[in-house]
Amino acid sequence: MVQVLRKLLIVAGTVILAAGPSLAWNRAGHMVTGAIAFDQLLKTSPATIARVVAILRQHPQYESRWRPQLTGMSEQDQERLLFMLAARWPDDIRGDKAFDHPVWHYIDYPYKPRGQPDSVLAPAPGSENIVEAFKQNVAIIQSGAPDQQKAVALCWIFHLMGDSHQPLHAVSLFTTQFPKGDQGGNLFFIQPDPSSPTTQNLHAYWDGILLTDDRYDPARALAGKIENERETAPLKAPAESRFEKWTHQSFDLAVSRVYRKGKLKVSTDKNAGTPLPREYHAIAERVAQRQVALASYRLADFLRTNFP
Repeated sequence: MVQVLRKLLIVAGTVILAAGPSLAWNRAGHMVTGAIAFDQLLKTSPATIARVVAILRQHPQYESRWRPQLTGMSEQDQERLLFMLAARWPDDIRGDKAFDHPVWHYIDYPYKPRGQPDSVLAPAPGSENIVEAFKQNVAIIQSGAPDQQKAVALCWIFHLMGDSHQPLHAVSLFTTQFPKGDQGGNLFFIQPDPSSPTTQNLHAYWDGILLTDDRYDPARALAGKIENERETAPLKAPAESRFEKWTHQSFDLAVSRVYRKGKLKVSTDKNAGTPLPREYHAIAERVAQRQVALASYRLADFLRTNFP
């Protein structure tokens, strides 16, 4: 897989620390999801693309944020890039009081490994979370709301479909070291490369595991590689009824693959992260590629169902 060397995952000498759950995948990862969904619809339902693009062009920030980036591209590339930009938009507008909803990006299903004392509590997720956000935005696009409002909701649906498949956006680890939770790996520090002392938090490591270059060409290239390596699987039910189940599947992956059932050595020291096992990266990379593919195919199916 392209661009997976650990040196691309970190900036030398820099430690990334977020106050709460950060980007699910990074912007480049979300662009890959948008590109794959576009390519799937191009094969199966071009009319869906036309309808979705028409709505996205009514987005309140289309002229200021997106249109300048489409200049000089072919029509098909413009439409694909628009899907990609829509998928990353909720990260691009972080801090924008009119549109940003920080708690929409995740759901903190509690994970308390065996052996932790009763004094460690594991509270249920907050009522405002990614599952509720998905429901709210689906309701908007299925209503008679104006296209400008639907365009914003569509961006969130694009994005939340990707977020829901990042394992660390469906969990918070509760232990004696993290009595208030590790915030989806944001407070859990690791040393990605055993040969380098550089550390970063576990969440950031997973966010950037596939790609760090958020330009059109690299993201499209990785999308094509993933499509060539993974076939689509038909869905048995619409996304509206399965979305919450997918977040539980991400939680299960967090337990088994991210935290290794509580066996991954913990470090809360941002200057001395725990070295990852040598085989960890290869396994994590395969999990991430599969999850991005699933999110993309499920997004395409959702759009095809709601915009036939």
